[in-house]
Amino acid sequence: MNQQLETYANSICLSAPENERLRLAFGYACAKRIEHLLEEPEVVECLNLLGKYLEGTLDAVVLLQVQKDADQLANRHRGSKSIDGCGHAAVSASYAIANAVNGKAIQAASYSAYAMVYADGGYGAVAHHEAFDGEFSWQLNKLIALSAEFIPQSAHSIA
Repeated sequence: MNQQLETYANSICLSAPENERLRLAFGYACAKRIEHLLEEPEVVECLNLLGKYLEGTLDAVVLLQVQKDADQLANRHRGSKSIDGCGHAAVSASYAIANAVNGKAIQAASYSAYAMVYADGGYGAVAHHEAFDGEFSWQLNKLIALSAEFIPQSAHSIA
């Protein structure tokens, strides 16, 4: 969805195994932006546990369980029963968390952007690509900054 982000991610080989921590950190950063849209405390806890993992206070074995929990929570989110579909931002936010925890950074970014835009303007907003411009710009800048921290030479290969 965010073509510039995907292009940059490819240029730094974001999906490479050695960039797992960068993927987790970027997914976490995107997910933190939409944390306020989460409805279920268990999903918030999955996000918090990812933060603890990134801080080094949670081990990889526990993270594996958090990944499973986040997937199950996102897949069982009830969504919205109202005609306006206002709960869809929370559904997307839950999927953003699940993807972030699982190191699927680009998917986490996509779900985060969708949740943010949907929460701000509903279905009509997500139908307009320009509604995503601000979030897409933030995401690209955030990945550039994080990649400079995690992969120092990438600061010179900005898309």
